Amino acid sequence: MSAPSSRLPIVYVRGYAGGTPGIEKAVTDPFYGFNEGSTHIRVGRQDSPVFYQFESPLLRLLTDEGYHVLVEGGQDAYLANHPDKVDCESVWIHRFYDRCSGTWGGEPQAFSLERAAEDLLRLIEELQARGAPQVHLVAHSMGGLICRCLLQKVIPEQRKGKRATDYVSKLFTYGTPHGGITFAVGFGIPEALRDTFDFNGADVFGPDRMYRYLTPDPDPDGPPEGWRAVDVPHDDGSGTAEDAAGGFPLDRIFCMIGTDSDDYDVAHGASASAVGPRSDGLVQIENAQVTGANRAFTHRSHSGRYGLVNSEEGYQNLRRFLFGDLRVRADLVDLELSDHDPDVTWQAEVRLQVRGLPVLLHERTAPHWCPIQLSDPTPATLRTRTARDGAVQLATTFLSSRLLPHRSDAERATADAEHGGPPGTSEPVRFALDLRVLGLKEHNGFFGFGDHLEQTADFADTLIVDVDTDSPRPAAWAHWNSEVDGPIRDLRPTGPPLPDEDPRADAWLAHIPLPATTGPILGPDARIRLTVGPWS
Repeated sequence: MSAPSSRLPIVYVRGYAGGTPGIEKAVTDPFYGFNEGSTHIRVGRQDSPVFYQFESPLLRLLTDEGYHVLVEGGQDAYLANHPDKVDCESVWIHRFYDRCSGTWGGEPQAFSLERAAEDLLRLIEELQARGAPQVHLVAHSMGGLICRCLLQKVIPEQRKGKRATDYVSKLFTYGTPHGGITFAVGFGIPEALRDTFDFNGADVFGPDRMYRYLTPDPDPDGPPEGWRAVDVPHDDGSGTAEDAAGGFPLDRIFCMIGTDSDDYDVAHGASASAVGPRSDGLVQIENAQVTGANRAFTHRSHSGRYGLVNSEEGYQNLRRFLFGDLRVRADLVDLELSDHDPDVTWQAEVRLQVRGLPVLLHERTAPHWCPIQLSDPTPATLRTRTARDGAVQLATTFLSSRLLPHRSDAERATADAEHGGPPGTSEPVRFALDLRVLGLKEHNGFFGFGDHLEQTADFADTLIVDVDTDSPRPAAWAHWNSEVDGPIRDLRPTGPPLPDEDPRADAWLAHIPLPATTGPILGPDARIRLTVGPWS
């Protein structure tokens, strides 16, 4: 299980640059912004700014994962000089805006999202001609829409008989407006003006234009009733016509979603004010995700000093999604809310952290406008994917057995002897899931504060999970923090792991009862369903 995932070239696709000045600025950067770092992070419930140096996702991929940048006066020149083979551990920049710039003396061309997707396909095929079986796509904002145009339209139309997975292994998006860009003000007028007059090519964020570049052979009359940009035709391995038409597996897509609108200062904050607080400042939270795909929420803005791409949180999710070897999903199941008062709304807040990291990998809270709705999950609320059995998804994350705490053999042997645990060659992968459940009383649009305790949860606890990576099949131990004596750092898994409830399946599965104190709130049978499976 600890063998490293196969390495593939990474192609970065930047976001929207705006008009001519923005394009000219973008093309002067050799890496289209993938090399930008940051020195700011917000911590605690008060979002206090603190100095934290993040070098950039590009530099970290070079230093952490051994990737390389291959240029000899340019990427095209390198490819021309090396017609036979390229190093798969390499990072490439899709420089789609170059043809739209007059910087090099030529006549600039108008931007076309479809043409950018076609150029991306040509770059991938250049890499495949030199030995790369597939590529990983990493995209910011509109760049994710270029990638989806490639997967959903360009490949099915221009490479008949080919699947999207013949070219792309995984797609990771930061703040991509998968559902378009909408505004919280103006009663739809700003969107109508944008889509009608196409200011600087911004109509690519409207539904009609999105339908045309996300759909092979689109209907000239426009999208059919019920069509949604957030829905991706997916390959489920069934061999259906939809699979053959360029469908892409949803579990190979990861959406990094920002929840910090306040720190997006484009146009002196006017954008964030227009889009509303339930956003990263440009993309509303519900539009930043593909239905059914992997996702993580982080308190970061669309870009800037607190941006998504130049964040430790974004990078750690990216690194584990691309190179991890375990996929973990936690669901709340057998939920039966015992309070049937129609004026009470129940919400859950979750935070997920991995041992050894200085940041949260996933954070959904009410102050950040993204709690999980346990009661009244209507279309108007933030989209929470529920399974057919009524399970509420709390978190999905990726782990790597390569990134374990470093201990000497002597330290590990001493710890094993002191705690009576099974001797092992490596530490377990440990993560923690903070779970808070809160009830809010509201009547006719007014909150009831008579018995309210601000920021006090009706239930709060932390589930600590240790996953064994030495065995051929995952095994795990789980403890609620309220039942742990002493510091968490001293906790070591002892005794047999939780039983695998479905040993025939590829993934390990177990149900973990909630503490008894949740019974009057969530019902006596509410449990956490934990699924741990191999990932590559």
